[in-house]
Amino acid sequence: MERTELQWLEHLIACHDKEKPDLERLDKYYEGTQPLSYMAPELQRELEETVRQVVINWPRLVVDAIEERLDVEGFRLAGHAEADEELWRIWQANDLDEQSQQGHLDALTMKRAYVVVGSNEADETTPLVSVESALDMYAEHDPRTRKIAAAVKRWCEGEGKDEVQHATLYLPNVTIWWVKQDGAWVEDPDFPRDEHNMGEVPVEVLANRPRLKYRNGISELADVIPLSDAGCKIATDMMVSAEYHATPRRVAFGFGEEDFVDEHGNKLSAFSRIIGRMWATARSKQEGADVVQFPEADLKNFHATIGQLAQLVASLTGMPPHFLGQSTANPASADAIRSSEARLVKRAERKQRAWGGTWERVMRLVLRVRDGEWSDDARSLETIWRDASTPTVAQAADAAVKKHQAKIVPLRQTREDLGYSQAQIARMEEEDERAAQQVMQRLAAGDVTPLFGSKPDGPPEPAEDEVPPEAASGNAA
Repeated sequence: MERTELQWLEHLIACHDKEKPDLERLDKYYEGTQPLSYMAPELQRELEETVRQVVINWPRLVVDAIEERLDVEGFRLAGHAEADEELWRIWQANDLDEQSQQGHLDALTMKRAYVVVGSNEADETTPLVSVESALDMYAEHDPRTRKIAAAVKRWCEGEGKDEVQHATLYLPNVTIWWVKQDGAWVEDPDFPRDEHNMGEVPVEVLANRPRLKYRNGISELADVIPLSDAGCKIATDMMVSAEYHATPRRVAFGFGEEDFVDEHGNKLSAFSRIIGRMWATARSKQEGADVVQFPEADLKNFHATIGQLAQLVASLTGMPPHFLGQSTANPASADAIRSSEARLVKRAERKQRAWGGTWERVMRLVLRVRDGEWSDDARSLETIWRDASTPTVAQAADAAVKKHQAKIVPLRQTREDLGYSQAQIARMEEEDERAAQQVMQRLAAGDVTPLFGSKPDGPPEPAEDEVPPEAASGNAA
């Protein structure tokens, strides 16, 4: 059934509202503000004023370890050895160095992020590109083509009674702005609809680990959250036990509830009685009053449990053990460290392959918005990523130079392999061109030094205090 524009808007908003609680839960786990799990409510109420939750933020560590290896360096058109300068200019003009990093971060955490392309009235040669959070946007895929059929973005202005809800509906041939008035959505009169007639929705999805059945992706935290909850619970229990360890358990004989009061005569809670450093009573030992102290508790069982949970996190996520504090007395060798990072590097390279396709589609939309027609050259667009591995500088340089000397790769690719940015490579090529022109000028002037090198120097002059044997013989004669 074909939906009207208003039906599309209401349908997408309903789907987004249904999913937002789960997205907000994932966001809290990344920020380390999730509620404490596994602790009994009665104990939590009893300890509320004394003990706070101890958060071991493994979710943020897992996400950041992958995101730190995802840096876009440029875009290369088919048949071109170097990156396209115009596409990189548009990328830089939209601050996508920063926005792409934020989009990757949100996608790893909350399953996906969105990229929106639109026209720029201030500069028609530089289309607008923005990266949006899944908390603000939702898109639905066409089950036949698997392309985006429609998308919505929502935001609010003002607070309380002055709050105004806005929405933007993205369809294949038109973009419409809406505002909510008297509980109903109407087109915003301040923003006329954009009849772009592209035949495609100007929105792309940065989906994390999408599957055939789950096009919107899966959070990177799905496997980590249960272990994180357990780790936070054990760490919080350890802090509670530390209170008992600092003030060991005592048993009081011959006392009643009326004996445990503060200086104002108010009755103390059970935990306040436990942590009291000193007790005083008018009763004597002959009257049956006595206090017995138990030995302190050992906290090593908590340490071992947290260590075991950290090992499980490392095995599920491909994290090197030293990322989670699992190390031995002897430091690992460089080869051992690189070997331990192999799974993490491969996971990052998988993200680069999937999200490289997304950024390529974004740049095709950019060219379509700028030129008014689809570019055939952009069909084979390639995203250039920074190397996701962490080789040493010496090893990377040695391997790159040997490949270049063996004429396996050209000089520009060698510089890319060494991690230089496109701007740095461009400056190097300018210097190479300037040096080549200077050589040609010297050859034109008859100076063959650049071809054959400088004339070798003659034998060194003897020092003044050194007399050659022949001269010495002549003097003697």
